[in-house]
Amino acid sequence: MLTVALLSTPLMAQAWVKDRTYKFTVLHTNDHHGRFWPNEHDEYGLAAQKTMMDQIRYELQAHGGTPLILSGGDINTGVPESDLQDAEPDFRGMNLVGYDAMAIGNHEFDNPLTVLRQQQKWAKFPLLSANIYQKSTGKRLFQPYALFNRMGLKIAVIGLITDDTAKIGNPENFTDILFHKPATEAKAVVKELRAKEKPDVIIAATHMGHYDNVQHGSNAPGDVEMARELPAGYLDLIVGGHSQDPVCMAKENVKQADYVPGAPCTPDRQNGTWIVQAHEWGKYIGRADFTFLNGKLTLEHYELVPINLKHKITNADGSSWVSYTPEIAKNSAMQKLLTPFQKKGEAQLGVKIGSVNGHLEGERSKVRFVQTNMARLILEGQIDRTKADFAVMSGGGVRDSIEEGSITYKDVLKVQPFGNTLVYVDMKGSEVEKYLAVVANKQVNSGAYAQFSRVSLVADGTGVSAVKINCQPLDAEKTYRIATLSFNATGGDGYPVIDNLPGYVNTGFVDAEVLKQYIESHSPLDVAQYQPAGEIVYQKGGDKPAESTKPVEDEKPLVPKKWR
Repeated sequence: MLTVALLSTPLMAQAWVKDRTYKFTVLHTNDHHGRFWPNEHDEYGLAAQKTMMDQIRYELQAHGGTPLILSGGDINTGVPESDLQDAEPDFRGMNLVGYDAMAIGNHEFDNPLTVLRQQQKWAKFPLLSANIYQKSTGKRLFQPYALFNRMGLKIAVIGLITDDTAKIGNPENFTDILFHKPATEAKAVVKELRAKEKPDVIIAATHMGHYDNVQHGSNAPGDVEMARELPAGYLDLIVGGHSQDPVCMAKENVKQADYVPGAPCTPDRQNGTWIVQAHEWGKYIGRADFTFLNGKLTLEHYELVPINLKHKITNADGSSWVSYTPEIAKNSAMQKLLTPFQKKGEAQLGVKIGSVNGHLEGERSKVRFVQTNMARLILEGQIDRTKADFAVMSGGGVRDSIEEGSITYKDVLKVQPFGNTLVYVDMKGSEVEKYLAVVANKQVNSGAYAQFSRVSLVADGTGVSAVKINCQPLDAEKTYRIATLSFNATGGDGYPVIDNLPGYVNTGFVDAEVLKQYIESHSPLDVAQYQPAGEIVYQKGGDKPAESTKPVEDEKPLVPKKWR
């Protein structure tokens, strides 16, 4: 599989020349999530990205430099036009942009392995991961690294994925797959590279997440932890993804909380290793300009280049969307390539299925922190279909909001893109309490954070109290029906495994289809009927509430609002 690396410029055998200054630039994106086409405000998209990538490439060549274009992974899942076509337009578009390599992300496993193998065939660049192994053979499933020549420098790029993948992904897709600890694999691969290939620069393209000062909560350790665990300077650069942040540091070990597109950006530096990440969806191209002189690598300049990002302004004439930076034209060849894919998707998805009289909140900065009306709507649909007493799901399974007005099937598929099936199981009240004690105490700021419907309780970090189902106190001897998704039922996000219980039923109904039919039969939807009202209360130390699920309108965003 390593022969894929030979698609890059042939490697030079000799080492770097003393006193010669080498220039190269790393351009990077991450967490693309199906955004091959611009959104309704004409933001991002591969056509504008292609234009800017080419512009930077020509500028570098004019000054004696050359780019290396990398992705931090998660090409899959997020936009229906892409999802229904297995991200074929995205991979073919990345070929045209000129990507050199990408890290495999956890959402590359939202589909069976056969789909990922097809995506490898579409891609004209290697998909890298050193720490994914096949259980049955003990061998790596993917190419661990690739080698590139940039202006005479030998550059190695290692792929690494979070070892959380098996926990946060669909367990059905991991029956013969193991995810080893990234730092352990990185150390072994670097040792191998130094012995066999002797690269001048070593880069890790990762999908692990950036967590300030190793504060990763319930997530697996990410880029910062790995940089600190490895010997100083073992990796020159980490091009990351997964946490979907613009990694621009306000001060040591603290990211800027409200990064504004076009503003200066200082990447993180940990134990001699630079760490970069370019938010999500192709909103930015990260640009890191390096010089290499006498064995020393120096970061000369870094920036996040916005791709047609806009903000809303209101004046006497009404509201409008205004670009942060000069508009980037769309590349015509990319438009020609992608338009048939977009039209094919639109034909299937643009039909109205219902309407809503307000905003349904599905933002990542909400569904992983507080109860929301979007999650409540999803769960009510599951209850309606299964005749369950209550429902629960991971907050990370809610992927988008729905705005006031008409609702299309496309809107639904953006909210629930994973294709999980609806399941239910009957449990005694005593079993329900044990189940809730686990899921209700999942940490905030993680995909595992639980969303509930028709449940009220107090969680104290280890257990639950004051549990009510449908406003009635939990009866230890009564039988209750719980509705959830196959992902959680089989242990996804660390939820208790319940698919082995006698009363377990997999309905076979796909989650998005269940939500679609519920919206069709209950429209026009009234957001007030789904608004949480403080039913789920969190306490620290068992004394005072640390967090309660107030209506989301009363909450301030914990991270900047995502531009749509």
